[in-house]
Amino acid sequence: MSSLFRRKSPDLVADATATVTPEPDTTPRPKGYTPSKKELGKETPKRQSSQRRPGAVAAPANRREAYKQMRERQRTERAEASEGMRSGDERYLLARDRGPERRLVRDIVDSRRTAGTWFFVGAIIVFIGSTGRMPYQVQLAANLLWAILALSVIVDSILISRRIKKLVTQKYPNTTQRMGSLYMYGIMRALTFRRMRVPKPQVELGTKI
Repeated sequence: MSSLFRRKSPDLVADATATVTPEPDTTPRPKGYTPSKKELGKETPKRQSSQRRPGAVAAPANRREAYKQMRERQRTERAEASEGMRSGDERYLLARDRGPERRLVRDIVDSRRTAGTWFFVGAIIVFIGSTGRMPYQVQLAANLLWAILALSVIVDSILISRRIKKLVTQKYPNTTQRMGSLYMYGIMRALTFRRMRVPKPQVELGTKI
């Protein structure tokens, strides 16, 4: 009993620690065994369920909210498609506008002034001036203007077609596009006002193609 009280406090602390500390597991492990995080004394952090990914859209609370989200998504997609079509993005173009040959034809037409852009304005003037209520001189001038417009469009269409054939043959000698289809595509674009053309012009007037 007296020897117990004679022991110093550091000896008592060492005995208590030795009692509480578990002995290392000496069980033999397989060669490819990997200790778990628990065995290594590490804890796996728990993921908070309230966290969402950045930019995630909250689930609709009811049918009305779901319909509103769907309409907003459709509106955004239509706006992207419209802008992509106007800018000439191949992903949004119609089948008639796709392909490098069609892009070249658009550049050929957009790089020059065409008589076709004034054709419809002239046609309206001719329609008004050729009515029976107008004087004979006005009707005669309207018919003359109509002949000049028609001749100008024909000559301009021939020049555009020749230009298309020359450049498409040079740049795409193995093209599978029909020349007649490319001619018509270019002529119809030439008849449209420049600001109303879709896709919008990618070259300035006077640009050498």
